[in-house]
Amino acid sequence: LNYGAYGLLTSVGDIPASAGELAAFVDKVRAATGADKVDIVGHSQGGMMPRYYLKFLGGADKVANLVGLSPSNHGSTAGGLGGVLGQAPWLGDVLNAVAGPAWAQQSAGSPFMTKLNAGGDTVPGPHYTVIETKYDEIVTPYTSEFLDGPGVTNILLQDQCANDYAEHLSVAFDHVALGDVLSAL
Repeated sequence: LNYGAYGLLTSVGDIPASAGELAAFVDKVRAATGADKVDIVGHSQGGMMPRYYLKFLGGADKVANLVGLSPSNHGSTAGGLGGVLGQAPWLGDVLNAVAGPAWAQQSAGSPFMTKLNAGGDTVPGPHYTVIETKYDEIVTPYTSEFLDGPGVTNILLQDQCANDYAEHLSVAFDHVALGDVLSAL
């Protein structure tokens, strides 16, 4: 699913609107397959945005498993950029205008992140699996990716293979991570 179109870019539009696109897509898949529930596997924002769908758009009854690879579950400091945005909020406005609102929404402590995580990280029903790497340079600190709640499995790649140097982008192609995805499903 390509979601969140913003100009020529995808996955950078308003995250609640992207979750609405996911809701429509899930309904199409369920109608086409006759399945009661679907599994969702997403990378980065694609591993976090479905949580909005589950929590606020009625998706919890339609999803069996949500697997996130390096998801921005609690936002990111972007290696310190988040602190700069906090000191100069106008930079967030510039970033939104140029690159889409999802960037600022994924900043640690943003109003979007505060709403998403209020009342707990998970909702009853789906099983959540988070697969992350300590070498993530985009979602920082990497521990902000973990979820807390019932039905959650958090996996740090380096606990399985100390010599796995996958970072934020390559985790989606990492053989250890892909094995974890298959096991979660």
